[in-house]
Amino acid sequence: MKLLSFVSIAIFLIGCSNYGQLNFITKLPKAVKENSGIAYYGNEKAWFIEDHGNDDILYQIGFNGNLLREIKVKNGGNNDWEDLAKDSEGNLYIADTGNNNNKRKDLTIYKVPNPENNSGNSIDAEKITFNYPEQKEFPPKKDNLIYDAEAIFYKNNSIFIITKDRSKPFKGRALIYKVPAKKGNYEAVLVGEFNPCNTDGICQVTSADISPDGKKIVLLGYGLLWVFSDFTTDNFTQGSLKTIELGATTQLESVSFSDNNTLLISDEERGKTGQNLYSYKLN
Repeated sequence: MKLLSFVSIAIFLIGCSNYGQLNFITKLPKAVKENSGIAYYGNEKAWFIEDHGNDDILYQIGFNGNLLREIKVKNGGNNDWEDLAKDSEGNLYIADTGNNNNKRKDLTIYKVPNPENNSGNSIDAEKITFNYPEQKEFPPKKDNLIYDAEAIFYKNNSIFIITKDRSKPFKGRALIYKVPAKKGNYEAVLVGEFNPCNTDGICQVTSADISPDGKKIVLLGYGLLWVFSDFTTDNFTQGSLKTIELGATTQLESVSFSDNNTLLISDEERGKTGQNLYSYKLN
């Protein structure tokens, strides 16, 4: 817990812009100052989305910080977009799963074809709608506010969803659900649970991704990174876990593998900090 106490103090230092172990790549354009998800297809450019209150648009941004393209997602209103994931065929999944108050009954993941192959300024989306069968109240009592979600990844024809704990008192629980990665309406299947730590404001999962070879899963938090390996079932928490203190004091919101050992990480603008793209090399 000494580590978490240190991180807690560091994260809330006003005006601090320490990137810790992260390697700065570029300042992101104002169009994505509230970026919440990132997906990488190669060639030193990536796709971004913004969260609640922003446009239903995919933004392609180069590693030099230039805004290259904007694609409007048809049939895909942005209630609270929170993460991006892609599958082996290049399809992109947009997690409209933000649920701060745990009141939503319209949770959706939008599936769009590979945006790299889209030459227009709009793209059609299919809807994957779902609910958490364990949730019986909307909202639940304050000690059970565990149905917000800001993190998804694709694995074996399923979308995995990791929830974000907003309970009071804070417990640090993260539930792991999965739904089929195809159009339809589903009850999400609970496959596991993870308790990253129990410090409020730090121990919450804000993004996730799986390595191209499928051997590593990373969960991002506020200054922390949880790396899972050697898993053999859908409940990847039963594999090996390494917790990494990134030392960053900005609002980290999105993560994507660029190769099997390198991560792209971005943060939201907060005061005079953030709105940047970074890289991080896993050992």
